[in-house]
Amino acid sequence: MELYRSLKKLQEDLYQKKVTASAVTSQYISKIKVQDYYNAFLEVFEESALISAQQIDNKIANNLPLGKLFGLVIAIKDNIVYKNHLATAASHILEGFKSPYSATVIEKLLAEDAIIIGRTNCDEFAMGGSNENSYFGAVKNPLDVTRVSGGSSGGSAAAVAADLCMAALGSDTGGSIRQPASFCGIVGIKPTYGRVSRYGLIAYGSSFDQIGPLTHNIEDAAIILEVIAGADEYDATCSQQLVPAYTSSLQKEKKYKIAYYKNAVEHVGVDVEVRQATLDTLDLLKSKGHEVEAIEFAELDYIVPAYYVLTTAEASSNLSRFDGVKYGFHAKESKDLEQTYKLTRSQGFGKEVQRRIMSGTFVLSAGYYDAYYSKAQKVRRIVAEKTKQTLQEYDFIVCPTAPTPAYKIGEVQDSIASFLGDIFTVQANIVGIPGISLPLYKTKSGLPIGIQFMAGRWQEEKLLALAFSLL
Repeated sequence: MELYRSLKKLQEDLYQKKVTASAVTSQYISKIKVQDYYNAFLEVFEESALISAQQIDNKIANNLPLGKLFGLVIAIKDNIVYKNHLATAASHILEGFKSPYSATVIEKLLAEDAIIIGRTNCDEFAMGGSNENSYFGAVKNPLDVTRVSGGSSGGSAAAVAADLCMAALGSDTGGSIRQPASFCGIVGIKPTYGRVSRYGLIAYGSSFDQIGPLTHNIEDAAIILEVIAGADEYDATCSQQLVPAYTSSLQKEKKYKIAYYKNAVEHVGVDVEVRQATLDTLDLLKSKGHEVEAIEFAELDYIVPAYYVLTTAEASSNLSRFDGVKYGFHAKESKDLEQTYKLTRSQGFGKEVQRRIMSGTFVLSAGYYDAYYSKAQKVRRIVAEKTKQTLQEYDFIVCPTAPTPAYKIGEVQDSIASFLGDIFTVQANIVGIPGISLPLYKTKSGLPIGIQFMAGRWQEEKLLALAFSLL
């Protein structure tokens, strides 16, 4: 049976009864079991997925109305909750937690007849850029199993790249959809902050987090985003703006004014082949009639430190709810409440998560708040204003998604060095604008190189149209 990389093609075959949703779903389930060495999935929702598939087959057989995503076999990152299913955020501290409700994005997927096949591995509480910080072990890149898949949505990216599902949802706090998409050679989009509800997303940095799709093509990314976006009464930060019909706008041909950061392309940390791929992208854009100009982004070296001050501060608050009292892991040897807190958190949280909680607590503490947190907020405001000004003059900003291709598992041991891998992606989260990573190039050894495009707030329609013209 064919492995589908296009929802449109699958739906045509389902309509014509060349295949059934049940058969397609069963094939993916079997493939996941055979290829579990990628460590992409933490759990396959075999029973509920097959029930959903059978319901679709029954609708087709009886000529009943079908949802926009009927037949789409999609995985979800392990920090997005699904009613009566486990969700651990790849952490020991949430061991055995079964969600009593579903995230809004899950409800929207199911309402449009998507088939949720399982939950994917990720960096613990989405803290990491390599998927090596998971309690359940690193995810291997399907294109080279000695290399990382990227993070924190590495399991979602690897699952799509390995054809273990057609698409996946990830979350993006500082590049956690786009960077693994770049490393695994697929499409990953982070929507505008507030475009997609965060209700049911286990929080890391609440003013940064955003859910988005990882797919093989732009059409699938567009229709999934079209479904999951929109207002939500359960999330006060979710926008009331109407969601455009992204899929119907993909064919729009328009010439754009595009900026690139000269100091980003020339940055000392950028791999030679990544730099060349970026220059080739600029030539490609010019050949298609777009106006491309170089500009400077003086704040480039400040955004990563500011991002980590702010996100760790938010994490120290968000993760305080995990104490082993009501749910999740509980240190059995504890004898009183104080010991319960201390032992459960020290044993339940991984080292990277502990580092970020402690860093966040430090920058919020008396005597250091003004020195770190307040200054980081000022940097955020400056970057937001500078980006807004740029995107008033230009339609898009283009740059590499990541400074390097996927690196070897275990190669980067220094936390600060790993943080610098976010240098080109965190801007979109700091400002709240949409960004997309496109698999436009490969290294001489065959590793993918993603190119990132960023647009103004609520400009996903334009961003997807440009991406469609390039892929």
